Amino acid sequence: MKKNRIKDLSIEEIDRIVEMAWEDRTTFDSIKAQFGLSEGEVIKLMRREMKPSSWRMWRARVQGRKTKHAHQRGEDVDRFRCSRQRPINNNKISKR
Repeated sequence: MKKNRIKDLSIEEIDRIVEMAWEDRTTFDSIKAQFGLSEGEVIKLMRREMKPSSWRMWRARVQGRKTKHAHQRGEDVDRFRCSRQRPINNNKISKR
């Protein structure tokens, strides 16, 4: 039986996933590594948490974006966030 991982998330975790999904350089693989959610589950979560207009804008932005998929990135991209981005305190991946 498949467990619904989205319902088990806290408000803070949902906020962090939404923030990571909006970031251009954060891959779906990074979200899966940190929270265990697949790309499809992230899309469902974003649809549920966002206003329809914001959802359409995010979806258009993400579709076809190479930086959101690790296997499509160039080898020169070795980080998951922009070097100019402010540090994120609750990110487990950055503390490895």
